This record gives sequence, structure tokens and C-alpha cells, in this order.
Amino acid sequence: MGSKQKVLFLCGGNACRSQMAEGFLRSKKTKDLSVFSAGIRADGLHPLAVKVMHEVNIDISGHTSKSVADLGPQSFDLIITLCNEASAYCKNYEPDSKASETTSRSTEKMPIFVGMPTHLHWAVPDPAEVQGNDQEIIESFRSTRDQIKNKLDSMLDLEYLSSLTNQRALTEKILDTLEDGLLLHDEHRNIFLFNFAAEKITGYSRDEVLGANCHEIFQPGGLCGSKCPLIHGDFESYTGCQYEVPFRTKDGEDRRLMIRSNPVQLLQDGTRGIAATIRDVTEVNKLRFRMNEKHSFHGMVGHSKAMQDVFRIIRQITTSDYPVLITGDSGTGKELVAHAIHNESRRSQGPFVPINCGALPENILESELFGHVRGAFTGAIRDKKGRFELAHKGTIMLDELGELSLAFQVKLLRVLEQKSFEPVGGERTIKVDVRVISATNQDLKKMISAGKFRDDLFYRLSVVPIHLPPLRERKEDLPPLVELILKNIRKESAKEINNVSGEVLDMFLTYNWPGNIRELINILQFASVRCDSKQISAEHLPPEIRNQKSLTSGARISQPDVSEYRPQRRKRLSREMVAQALEEAGGNKVKAAKLLGVGRATLYRFLDKQPVS
Repeated sequence: MGSKQKVLFLCGGNACRSQMAEGFLRSKKTKDLSVFSAGIRADGLHPLAVKVMHEVNIDISGHTSKSVADLGPQSFDLIITLCNEASAYCKNYEPDSKASETTSRSTEKMPIFVGMPTHLHWAVPDPAEVQGNDQEIIESFRSTRDQIKNKLDSMLDLEYLSSLTNQRALTEKILDTLEDGLLLHDEHRNIFLFNFAAEKITGYSRDEVLGANCHEIFQPGGLCGSKCPLIHGDFESYTGCQYEVPFRTKDGEDRRLMIRSNPVQLLQDGTRGIAATIRDVTEVNKLRFRMNEKHSFHGMVGHSKAMQDVFRIIRQITTSDYPVLITGDSGTGKELVAHAIHNESRRSQGPFVPINCGALPENILESELFGHVRGAFTGAIRDKKGRFELAHKGTIMLDELGELSLAFQVKLLRVLEQKSFEPVGGERTIKVDVRVISATNQDLKKMISAGKFRDDLFYRLSVVPIHLPPLRERKEDLPPLVELILKNIRKESAKEINNVSGEVLDMFLTYNWPGNIRELINILQFASVRCDSKQISAEHLPPEIRNQKSLTSGARISQPDVSEYRPQRRKRLSREMVAQALEEAGGNKVKAAKLLGVGRATLYRFLDKQPVS
């Protein structure tokens, strides 16, 4: 805000009343004020207004009639309305029916009370509406002139004017002391309050933001990350919420913001808006990750460094729309990662549309992706939208990308480059705004070398590569994964299975998991069917786990110490031997197993059957 405080006189047409008021206040030569006048319309300066003001030695002949739209995006400390039409306009910021289409659009986007100015209303009669002879009309102008002068003189004599103009400055100073950013906007998303902390957090200045549409000034996607209730048309039933959103500052820095949004009543007439507090939680989230507190993320579990790195990348790309290529063995959770990217992004309120590119013949795949028109082929009895069109403003996931033929890769590349396509059998070009996430369990670089995959498509899709490690390389994640899967099993089956035995966990640690997490889920579901107690034991597992026939060489196992826990030879144990070994090992069962020359599994089985106190 500048050093001078701004006063605006507003009436319907800026023809006489507001012009007179501006002339009187300017004549007072108040050095700390900037004085303006405007109308909802610009009807033109009335010549009788010039005449009666000249009678009191004030020349307003050089004034120009202005509309609110002509003022531009500026805020005022005090607005004095001089007619009921202007007062209603300030409260409801709806353009008058007489306004032009251009004025209507401009004023809807820029409500004049941005910055929360003080509003004072004077119901002064419009002298231009008086019917009668010339003398009666000129007397009506003089009467209105004198009413305005008396009101202004009273305000200045009693120092009301300075108090009113200072009120907004005081409110602004108080709000600027808050650590959290504060933003208020009306039901049209036009911002009318933006404190200093909000400026600091977003990088946008108050002058840029006030009067602007929230979704237009903060790009891409607005400040709320598409979670604003006004987007979904449920403003009347909205009671408030709290959410985190990715945000890119004006300087291009990616941040993470915590938004608390609540509906507020702006005016006594019931006009409502949104009050949002803004807190930058970027560093807090980074600290949580560094302290390894966040072991689960959008349904994924990861104590391991490899998975923590995956979580970190997902967080880092939330403010961009760059294509992502997810690679990894079958069953590692590529679709979960795609869902997490979508849910963390500004597109989270848009659709997430997955499609398995390897599950459909090429002619059907083209129709599924791009849609078709009625009669395009046999069986096309109606127009059908494709997955790309259904994913507009959201995310599309192309799974099993490596299964696409070279011919189809060309079609897909064209769509990605032009962001448009024609439905099968159609001529109308459809433009879409989608983020593309691809996934494959194949080595696309080897396929490029073999001439089976286009390098230009690869580089188009793999701007952000994410590799999911196989389960055999992140076995420290097995315990929390088992816990999460059992939690889901309890919900699905209503069986109170709380955990697995130590022997089972030992088997899991030595198994190579060719099917990864999907296989782990299947095994635990199988075991839960056979289990009639609260703990899954070895006898509940499938034979391939019990027999370890799928176990590959120790070189494939990521944890070097796991091989030490395998049974090396069979040995008959006794309670006395086990008790002595446990005593020497200080109760450590792993050390006791080594002293006995048996594997942990053997010792656990013995202790399950013959507990040693």
C-alpha cells in the first residue's frame, strides 16, 4: 500500500454526485489522501454539476467520467457510496443491468472491496432525476451539492474521515503480524484480502493478487490444488476442511502448503466467502522423511532407503505435469505409485484412468484410448469416449507400455505431442489436458536397441523415471508389509489373525519372492484361509514356501546376513541343550541358534513345541 490513503466516491453513473464529492474533498487539499470518483457506469459529466460547483469556486470541468472497470485493479481505504444502487453494488458486486457487457465482465472479476476497505453510505438524491423547469432543476443540483459539502465538512471537523481511512490500515497491520498466510475470497474466487505472510509464502505481492481470481493468478491449478468447494458446486453445504497441496511459488520454487479453509459470512446481507490460512510445511515434511517417520505413503509401505527415495520423488514432482515412467518387476506396486502421484498432485480432484495396454488387441486398444463414433466399425452402435478424453484434467496410466506395437507407438507419440486426437471413424479433433504416467516390467532401453520400441516415445514418456525395487532387495520392509496385509485381511475376512510366527517370518526372509508384493498378499490370504488361530504358523503356508523350492542362490538375496539363518544340518535338540544355549547367549535366540549349530527356524519350532523358561 502507498503512503497516501485512498478514498473513492461511488454512484450509479459518475455524472454529478460522486464528481461533486471528489471536487469538494480535493479542494480541502488533504495531503495524506488520494481522492477518486467512479460509477457503476460512466454516464458522462453533467454540465449542471460543473456549473453549481463553479458557483462555490471549485472547477470540476476537467474531470472525466469513469466506471469501476476504468479504475483498474486497485484497492481503497474508504468507499463512500452516494446512492442505493452503488451501495447494493458494493455488497453484492453484481453489475447493474444497464452496464455494458464489457463492464459486466470486468467488474465481476474485480469486486471493488478488495483489501477490505471501510464502506460508508450517504443516500444523496440524484438531481438529474428531478422533473420541472430549469430553475427547479438547477436548485436540485445546488441542494445535492450542499448536502455533500455539509457531510464532508462534518467528517473533517470531527476527524471522522481520518479515523475511517485509518481503520483499514490498522486491520492490515494486525493481520500482517500473523505467522500464517491469510487469504479471503468471495464466491466468485476473487481475492480481497492477502496478508504479508501470504505474500512471503507464495512469492506473490498483494498488489498482484487483490482483485484477481484465485484460479487465474496462481498457476497452474490455483492455490487450493483443485480442492476448493467452489469447483464442485457444493459451496452452500461446505463446512470447511484441511489439506496439503503442492504449490509452485512465483519464483518457481516447489513448496508444500497446509491449507485450512472455512466458509465465512462477508456481509450482513448473507454474502459468503472463503477464509483460508496458509502454512508452509515443506521443511517439516522433509524432516519427517529424514527421521524416517513416514513408513507408509498412499497405501505403500517402505522402511527401506529405496522406497523412501521413491516417496521423495513422488513428493518432488507434485507441482509439475511431466510424464512419469514407472519400471519394476511384476507385483511391485506400480499402479499404487501411479495413484500416489495423482493423489499428491494438483490433479487429485480430477479422474485417474488406468488402462492395460497389453490386455487388448490393437484395434480395440485404439478405440479404448481415443474413443469412436457410431458406425466406425461393426458393433459401434453409439459414440464412445476414449480413456484420454475421460482423463481430461486428470491422469491417465498406460500400464504394460512395452506391449505396444511399433505402429501403435507412432499414434501414441502423435497424441502426446499434439495433445489432441480424433476418435476412431471421426473427424472432430478433441483436445485434452492430461498427465501421462506409464508403467512397464520390461527393459525399454534393451527393446530400443532391439528395434522393438521407439526412442522418441521413450524419451517423451520417461521425463521422470521411477524404479520400484523387487521385494528381494527390500526385505527390511517385510515385517510392516505383513502387518499391513494382515490388517486388510482382518477387514475382509473378519478373522482375528494378528501376526505370523517367528518361523514364518524367517521363511519369508529367506524366500526370493519372484512374484513380489502381489505374491506376498496371495500367500498370506492363502494362509489366512487355513489358519484357525490368531497367528499364522508354518503349516498354514503353501508348500513352495515351506519347502523353499523357489529359493535361488544366496547371491540374489539383498541382505547378506539372511543366509546365516538357514538351517545347515539337522540336529536333535533337547530342552537342556536349548536352555544352556539361551543362557550363554543372554536370551538372544539368534545367537543361541548359532551356538547350537541350527537355523533360527529349527530353534523357533522347538520353542513353540517345548517352551524353555
